[in-house]
Amino acid sequence: MQPSPVIDPRPVPPREPQLEDCCGTGCVHCVFDMYQLALDNYALALAAWEARHPAQAGARDAGDSG
Repeated sequence: MQPSPVIDPRPVPPREPQLEDCCGTGCVHCVFDMYQLALDNYALALAAWEARHPAQAGARDAGDSG
């Protein structure tokens, strides 16, 4: 019996909030601060994924625009 393949999809970038997603009151957890944190985590996850998949490193998904 062969071991089942490990599923390791490429990380997906977080959705950038729209200006109207912010209430503008200076919240401690502003949607833009949370987005930056998610973007930082995405960059770390992507770097780790690319290290595990060197043949696919730098390649973008067909639907990825940025």
